[in-house]
Amino acid sequence: MPLHKHLKRLDRVWLEPLIYFLTTCTHGRRRILTHAKAAGILIEEWRQAAIRLRWAVGRYVIMPDHVHFFCSPVDSNNSLSDVMQRWKQWTSKRITHEVGLEGPVWQAEFFDHILRSSESYKQKWSYVRQNPVRAGLVAVADDWSWQGEVERLHSGSL
Repeated sequence: MPLHKHLKRLDRVWLEPLIYFLTTCTHGRRRILTHAKAAGILIEEWRQAAIRLRWAVGRYVIMPDHVHFFCSPVDSNNSLSDVMQRWKQWTSKRITHEVGLEGPVWQAEFFDHILRSSESYKQKWSYVRQNPVRAGLVAVADDWSWQGEVERLHSGSL
């Protein structure tokens, strides 16, 4: 009887097109993002990402002090780091000006994960969508106003 079992190898390493799951937090975890104007700015900038950055944004959840979203390059030479840096700059400038906040909006770093299969996309979305419920902000995920989809990134059953 063997001591070690071999792990099953993945059939695919990532989706085509490549899809990232991203999370980024506000500076000092300030609870500023579910202010209607701030959330509107985030959504507007995600809608512009395909034109300005050549990256498409899919589903998202805006929490009071962080965001989760899925994105994918669209014939882009912009790296993920460049995209996040520019998106943070644009949203910071607009949020501080239009909402009237002072100080930095975003933490410098962000978390990224490359999705490996359509199943992982479904699993990640199901998990992320439940964030407001786990945080005690709503009883049912559908009641959270600050979630949606800018563009469909995946043609599967999601």
